[in-house]
Amino acid sequence: MPVTILDPNLRAGWEPDAPVSDTLLRQFLSNQAGWSTAEGASVGARILQRDDLHSIDTGLPHGLANMGFPLAPIYPDALEETLAVLSDFHQLESGQERGEVYFFSPWPTPDLRPYGWRLGGHPPLMLRAAGGELPPVPAGLQIEPVRNLHQLHHFSAVVQRGFDEQGPEGEAPKLSFGPSLLEDARARLWIGREGDRAVSAAAAFVADGINNVTLVATVPEAQRRGYGSALTWRATLADPSLPSVLFASDAGRPVYERMGYIALFRMTFWWRERGAPAEAQ
Repeated sequence: MPVTILDPNLRAGWEPDAPVSDTLLRQFLSNQAGWSTAEGASVGARILQRDDLHSIDTGLPHGLANMGFPLAPIYPDALEETLAVLSDFHQLESGQERGEVYFFSPWPTPDLRPYGWRLGGHPPLMLRAAGGELPPVPAGLQIEPVRNLHQLHHFSAVVQRGFDEQGPEGEAPKLSFGPSLLEDARARLWIGREGDRAVSAAAAFVADGINNVTLVATVPEAQRRGYGSALTWRATLADPSLPSVLFASDAGRPVYERMGYIALFRMTFWWRERGAPAEAQ
């Protein structure tokens, strides 16, 4: 039987010069890198940007502020170098709390536990087609766009409480969103109020042909009232002419499915302590 020689000019779609529009996943990763950069730069974070890898480190202890992801598949012969780069990048600086680092991959990964990582789960990446209209807002909820520092502080507080990202002895950590986000037309942030209290939040980053819906959060005492869904709708229709993408928890997945989202595939989510060495056992 003749041996077929693959054409070396065939493209995989993950070359640095591949167009962002090549696939929806490439659009999402480019968008996520843009959002991560904008969010991190707003608080003076360190930013790692390679053709195949992106990460930010704000110096804050909570993992949402120290997150990395590959921009192309990690092949076995590059695994140790990639993990070593992440480890070096997330080393503690003087006076910083250890905290956590998050790392997610849209592609299956080898077992990273021998390198000091812990498996956090396999969140589904979900897609919703463009279009639609905003449903009625639940009674008692008022939704407003975030346009000033006062609102931005409320947004940050809701996200931190909603994701249970509390500091020492239950204190909220430092603000992880800076004022430059308010000047970035791609970043759309909303808060939902119950009376005078900010109780729910969501954001969208509109770039690369998609609405990237992120940071959907509701404080514990205001959950199960439809507030998260209402805020998600605002982010989903940030630009109604574009499709929307988000990655969800298994608990939140049914909510998004009722909005018309479909699960494309599951990603792999890992976490570890900041500053810990990456050494294979």
